[in-house]
Amino acid sequence: MKQPKVIFFDAVGTLFGVRGSVGEVYAEVARREAKVETDAVAVETAFVESFKVAPPAEFPDVAPEDLLTREYQWWYEVAHHTFEAVGVRDRFTDFDRFFDRLFSYFASAEPWFVYPDVLPTLTYWKQQGVELGIVSNFDSRLYTVLDALNLSQFFSSVTISTRVGAAKPNRKIFDRAVATHDCSPEVAWHVGDSYRDDCEGARGAGLRGVWLVRDRETE
Repeated sequence: MKQPKVIFFDAVGTLFGVRGSVGEVYAEVARREAKVETDAVAVETAFVESFKVAPPAEFPDVAPEDLLTREYQWWYEVAHHTFEAVGVRDRFTDFDRFFDRLFSYFASAEPWFVYPDVLPTLTYWKQQGVELGIVSNFDSRLYTVLDALNLSQFFSSVTISTRVGAAKPNRKIFDRAVATHDCSPEVAWHVGDSYRDDCEGARGAGLRGVWLVRDRETE
């Protein structure tokens, strides 16, 4: 197999994951910051459903100076619907303050862990002279998270849906990433844990899509 010029990676679920589950993190921050007790399993179920029905995290018509506010509001709605679904939304005396703490927490290293195969893999491809990038349906906090997890050094490009205005599997986000490396899609790979968003999305844009199937790994 011919060596690619660039390999792109998805972020969450591919390079790093959530410690435990999002539901566990939401429940713990709610308990710690707002003194609201809730069931983590129920919160996880509600979060998955809220995330599933939310519109894509892509804001093509938002001015650059308003992007961070729009990202914040997108996640606010997801969190609000999550706690509403488990029937505890009215227990928060100041939900806005709580959400601000929750949003900031996910910008830190605390809720994340790097999968054990990631550093050896990134190191290997860097040593082979292959350029590395990220293509993710994340938001601007990804830059801070990569720094906090000591991963930024490996990547020469980070392409995120909220800034491109298109989310995977839309080919526009892959086109933007490839253009950053000044190459054709045929010499680019994309690795990710979602068959639809990562594998099929990349192939639809002319890249080699590599589907990464992970077990429920821990640190």
